[in-house]
Amino acid sequence: MALRNHTSAAVHWYMQELSSRVVAESGIPSDRHHLGKLILQGLRDDPDFILSIDGATGEKENFRSTLNRSVQCATAFRKLGIKHGDVILLMAPNHIHLTIPMYAAFYIGAGVAGIDMTLGVNELHDTFKFNQPKIIFCQKEREDDVELALEGLQFNSKIVTFDEGNKNINFSDFLNKYGGDGSVDDFKASDFDPSETILLLIATSGTTGLPKSAAVTHKNFAVSVPHMWTMYDKFPTPTPLTIIFSPIQWYSALFQFVFSPIIRHTRLQSSLPMTQEHAYDIINKYKPRYAMASPNMLTSFFKAGERDKCDFICFEILLAGGSAVLSGLLEDISVASPNTQVNVIYGMSEISGIAFNFDSTLPTSLGRALPNTNYKLVNPETLEEVTEPNQAGELWLKGPGVFKGYYNNPEVTSQVMVEGGWIRTGDILRRDEHFNFYFVERLKLLLKYRNHQISPLEIETVISQHPGVFEVAVTGVPHKEHGDLPIAFVVPHKEYKISEQEIKDIVKDGLTDSKQLRGGVVFLETMPLTSTSKVNRQKLAAIAKSMRVD
Repeated sequence: MALRNHTSAAVHWYMQELSSRVVAESGIPSDRHHLGKLILQGLRDDPDFILSIDGATGEKENFRSTLNRSVQCATAFRKLGIKHGDVILLMAPNHIHLTIPMYAAFYIGAGVAGIDMTLGVNELHDTFKFNQPKIIFCQKEREDDVELALEGLQFNSKIVTFDEGNKNINFSDFLNKYGGDGSVDDFKASDFDPSETILLLIATSGTTGLPKSAAVTHKNFAVSVPHMWTMYDKFPTPTPLTIIFSPIQWYSALFQFVFSPIIRHTRLQSSLPMTQEHAYDIINKYKPRYAMASPNMLTSFFKAGERDKCDFICFEILLAGGSAVLSGLLEDISVASPNTQVNVIYGMSEISGIAFNFDSTLPTSLGRALPNTNYKLVNPETLEEVTEPNQAGELWLKGPGVFKGYYNNPEVTSQVMVEGGWIRTGDILRRDEHFNFYFVERLKLLLKYRNHQISPLEIETVISQHPGVFEVAVTGVPHKEHGDLPIAFVVPHKEYKISEQEIKDIVKDGLTDSKQLRGGVVFLETMPLTSTSKVNRQKLAAIAKSMRVD
């Protein structure tokens, strides 16, 4: 097992070797960051290598098949006029077809937006509005909703269903009709500037407001993702099998989807929802070695009384990220799988990956800043830099992984990107005297419930439509297993009686299941305010934290 308890540069040496071959063929130095060309080279290097396994069906696909189908798809895109700078959208489960249009888009310089496939019509409408996709790939069960969501928008999108649909062309027919004449031997990826070309539009609420898309470039991802693999010292194929627990809209899925053909590892995924029972089944059957998951998901998996149903000792590495990790979770994992290395990581879509190197001797620390990342801690109120150890401040970051901004949203981009190329993370951290960083608390409004990102403002907008609501603010009740349970604080109009059920019903009618008020509704006479007359969300969060929800 080529695993280390400290970081190794082996993945960077491998990336240099692979990218050098790509550049030698093209003669374009910047192609070392062209992920379309790197994926093509990776697929051609070992045609018989298994890329993906669907744990629900047992279906497998090797590099040769992936190469053939992705070239067909890229040929189809070109024939339909999809070009550099356009966007395709994916909303489907993690079956083996999901990344074929993704890779095809990378070849020609189109961006890829992966979104939550459970979104309702209104939410889809808003998502389509700011992503403006040329083609939408979905399952047949959602094609009617997709058509409704597209109504009233000032652009046309082609709909392709991965399975046999009733109205729109299915994926197999799409490849044969528009890409059947594509030749793998003759195919060439498009030339473009990887530092400017959007690779992914990652769904996020960022540090403010309603959902939006973080525009991440080829270069952003190419320089950032290898740091997810620095605990291994053998490449390619650092580990034989990884598992993807998350849906396509999450970074924890995207980094594996994009890089598995490059660093040559087989990924285990599933076209079924990743319930605890299903996860246990496929872990027991396939024995994956590497995974990234949220602390909430890991808490559920390793809960006493449940963890004995799964043989976790197969894992070499578990990456825990996305929210704070409690020491009790590390202890639970150690009991179930004492030889598994657990790395607590800190990252965000806006920096295309992680910000710190792990240190196995300090399991509760995030580690030290990556060599390619500049950082500073800043007092969020005075904007003065915090220079003393063990003093908390908002983390600001700068480096080659920092995204281009929020897609088609320069106003919100300007709120997080400040002078000098710094990005304000919205998270409070501290460092010790040895420059090891520790997470303190999250200032972001974003809530995370299971595998869903939830914008409080979106829920507030729906609740405010009730005629009896004067003010409303939404935050989350912390739940050990599920993350943040949305809770609404409501100030009614005077002499207007509103029930908790009325508020819950209006949310139920307007938003998808993940955004329901599982934390409840609290009625207030007045809303707590800050000195600048803004809602004091930290005070509301403290109230929510004191509440117990089973």
